Amino acid sequence: MMAQTLVLAFRIAFVWAGGFLLAVAVRALLPDQFGFNINGKQGALFIPFSRIGFWTCIWAAVTVTVLVVIRAMMGDITTPAR
Repeated sequence: MMAQTLVLAFRIAFVWAGGFLLAVAVRALLPDQFGFNINGKQGALFIPFSRIGFWTCIWAAVTVTVLVVIRAMMGDITTPAR
């Protein structure tokens, strides 16, 4: 069981590292002048594409982490005790 936990920990670490590297690359490649405006009652909110890409990569890493942890928990629940 400890070996499976270590494998899952390394998978999560790799996903997070990849997510951060991809997020940094997205922020570096996309200029801050390009994006879209969200109009509201108080005024317009400008959201650059580089920030959208950054938070999308972070959200993907969080999602994968949650799914891997839930999978490990379900494996612990369904595995009979020895």
